[in-house]
Amino acid sequence: MFALIEAAGWPIWTLIVASVIALAIIGERLWSLRQGVVMPRNLLVQVIQEYRQNGITPPMLDRLLAHSPLGRVFAAGLKNSKSSPEVMKDSISEAGHTVALELERFLTSLGTIAAIAPLLGLFGTVIGMIEIFGAQTPQGTNPLQLAHGISIALYNTAFGLVVAVPSMIFYRHFRARVDEMLVDMEMQAIKLIEIVHGERQA
Repeated sequence: MFALIEAAGWPIWTLIVASVIALAIIGERLWSLRQGVVMPRNLLVQVIQEYRQNGITPPMLDRLLAHSPLGRVFAAGLKNSKSSPEVMKDSISEAGHTVALELERFLTSLGTIAAIAPLLGLFGTVIGMIEIFGAQTPQGTNPLQLAHGISIALYNTAFGLVVAVPSMIFYRHFRARVDEMLVDMEMQAIKLIEIVHGERQA
């Protein structure tokens, strides 16, 4: 591995740093965006049952706030249950914006890495080309310097693509997952509002 890094030259270190950051973000988002963590199954049913049995109590709101992002959205709406449906929707919308920012955390950085990795590879390629042209001397071509320049150019181009492709795939995957979760949260929150105000039974 060290021999490959040495052959790729110093430009490869920028790509190595980018790849480490990308892997860390991918791992963290895979862990944080699990369905059971963001939107536990049957949470709406449990909230409705408790609401019908005991009403809205401070312990219930505290549990929801500490429970999950979906729980925080529900808690924001239930705090204003005595207000009009429009006020409940506004409070839920505000909580939803905060939750959306939390779910989208680090995704901009991952998308940036996916976009700049090929450029960093191209930068390494340019450095390699400079090495190749530097191998030309009045006395002839220096084979070692020429080979080193070619290896820098090729390794950096390849590694740039190796970093960019998975980063872009996971970026698109996480974006789609967050969008899907936010739509599902909105639908559940609207259902909760309608039940609290007696506009539907379940």
